[in-house]
Amino acid sequence: MLKMLSTQLTGLFLKLKEKEELALEDGARLLAQAPAGEGKIYFKGFNEMEGVILEAIEGAEPMMHAETLDQTNALTHTDRVIVFSRFSDTPEAVSLGQELMEKGIPFVSVSAAKNEAKEDLTDLADIHIDTHVIRAILPADDGKRVVFPSLIAALYIYHILKLTIDEIILENE
Repeated sequence: MLKMLSTQLTGLFLKLKEKEELALEDGARLLAQAPAGEGKIYFKGFNEMEGVILEAIEGAEPMMHAETLDQTNALTHTDRVIVFSRFSDTPEAVSLGQELMEKGIPFVSVSAAKNEAKEDLTDLADIHIDTHVIRAILPADDGKRVVFPSLIAALYIYHILKLTIDEIILENE
C-alpha cells in the first residue's frame, strides 16, 4: 500500500509540474504584487484547505506579508487574495470569488477544476491553479477508491508559490 500511495502522489506532483507550471509562475507573480505595492497576501481556505492557511501563517517558515482573510471590506487595490477549495465549484469559494471580482481585487484560486457548465473559480479567478484531484487515488479491496489528497496537492502548490514569491521579492529588492 505504501508503494502504491507513493507512486500515485509522485505522479500527482509530476502532473502538477507539467500541467500547472505556467499558472504557478503567473500566480506567484500576481501574488508578489501585494508586498511590492505595500499590500498583503490574504489567504482563504474552505474545509480541509484551511490546513494550507495554517502552514502559510503559523508554519515553520510562514509567508511574509501573509494574513488570513476574515472579511473583504478591509481589502485595498494593493492587496491580493489566494483562495483554496477542494473543487472549483465549492459554493462558498465561488461566492467569495464573485465578491472579489466585483471589488476588483485580483486573486488566485487553487482547486480541482470540475469543468462543468456553471460558473466556478476557473471563470472568476485571475489565475486558477488546478490540483487535478477529482477523486480518491487508490483502489480499495472492496472496489471503491480511497485517499483523496486535495490538501497534499494544495500544500505542494502553496510551497511552490511561496518559493517563487520569495525569489521575486528578493530579485526586486
